[in-house]
Amino acid sequence: MGHPSMDSKSRRVVITGLGAVSSLGADVETIWRALLEERSGVRQIRQFESDSFPVRIGSEVDLDQIELHDVEPLAPLMSRTVRFGIWALEHAWRDARLEDDAIDPWRSGVCIGASNFPVLRGDLARSAYLLEGDRYNADHYLDLCRRVPELLAQRDIGAVSTMLSARHPLRGISLTVQTACASATQAVGEAWQMIRSGEADLIVAGGSDSMMSAICVTGFTLLGAVSSYQGDPEKACRPFDRKRDGLVLGEGAGIVVLEALEHAQRRQAPIHAEVIGYGSSCDGYRFTDSHPEALGPVRCMRAALRNAGIPPEAVDHINAHGTGTPQNDRTETLAVKKVFGQHAFRVPITSTKSQLGHMVCAAGGIELIVTVLSLKHSVIPPTINLENPDPDCDLDYVPNHPRPASMEIALSNSFGFGGQNGTLIVKRWEG
Repeated sequence: MGHPSMDSKSRRVVITGLGAVSSLGADVETIWRALLEERSGVRQIRQFESDSFPVRIGSEVDLDQIELHDVEPLAPLMSRTVRFGIWALEHAWRDARLEDDAIDPWRSGVCIGASNFPVLRGDLARSAYLLEGDRYNADHYLDLCRRVPELLAQRDIGAVSTMLSARHPLRGISLTVQTACASATQAVGEAWQMIRSGEADLIVAGGSDSMMSAICVTGFTLLGAVSSYQGDPEKACRPFDRKRDGLVLGEGAGIVVLEALEHAQRRQAPIHAEVIGYGSSCDGYRFTDSHPEALGPVRCMRAALRNAGIPPEAVDHINAHGTGTPQNDRTETLAVKKVFGQHAFRVPITSTKSQLGHMVCAAGGIELIVTVLSLKHSVIPPTINLENPDPDCDLDYVPNHPRPASMEIALSNSFGFGGQNGTLIVKRWEG
């Protein structure tokens, strides 16, 4: 249900670095500009031959934009998830103006929301299939694993945080969080708790994910969660629209540098925003959706508000989970109404998944970054493709065009498969 309310001994925690990669660009500035220009990153999937699939669209990262240095010895062990995470970490590190020798390695760490699916191509993929059914034998398995380290290394979820920790002297806490769509938000929230309580001074936190392999796309299709829209791919993701029919899978990373305020001030770091609240909960209702009465999301948002020590009316903006599935959008709307009362009809809400797709374990990381930028620049990105009002979704979703708005406090929601929920509250930094 969240954590105890803030007390006078708790340390303040700020965000000093931002790093991201998505279908809309390989850096935060490019992604932010694309969001304000109302662009979508959804296209036909290129990672595999998708023409014969019932779902052929996704929001893919162009790997040609990413050039990692000093990774060749580890390249066979690195999934797309790890590559995206390293790229975003390095951008966040530079944005925070960090020097490796300026931090205490044992009080610095990593907390990343991620999944880690191996990507096997060509002969490697065909060899892996030979392990199935009556073709299986131990000698073949041992030989294949020796020749194809991806089979083991890329399936190790802990490898994500380990490889990110190795990039810089981050020798303290190292955690990989896997709570489906809430992963990155919960990773940032748990990192916030650790810094706030004095367990660490600096933690790199957020999410990285790629679930756009053929097997993942097939799985989401069988769950009935993915849009089957057959027109212009850019129109497929339609959060809160009456004609919405499911999410669009995306991939990428969104990572922030969290620091104790005094640690950041001591090194004269740039400060983007302050994290003031975090809540988490689990519905335990059904694998693919929240309780119809929004019990988990309500408890989660209330816990975050209590942690922040603010009333609902203090929130100026909500970055919604907003997947575009019929039930999620309806349930999230109900949850906001229950938590915010009449203020729910006044607070502007946006879903950047309409442009970025659903980055699953990375979603909360990049959405937190967008929320921070909204506060910094006093503008809210739009929920694009919102053309047909839904009577069950009757709040202000900032439809189709960005909106200037003076804001001090904003909230970011992530509600995941399995009923996992996370909410973060950030405050504009005035210096």
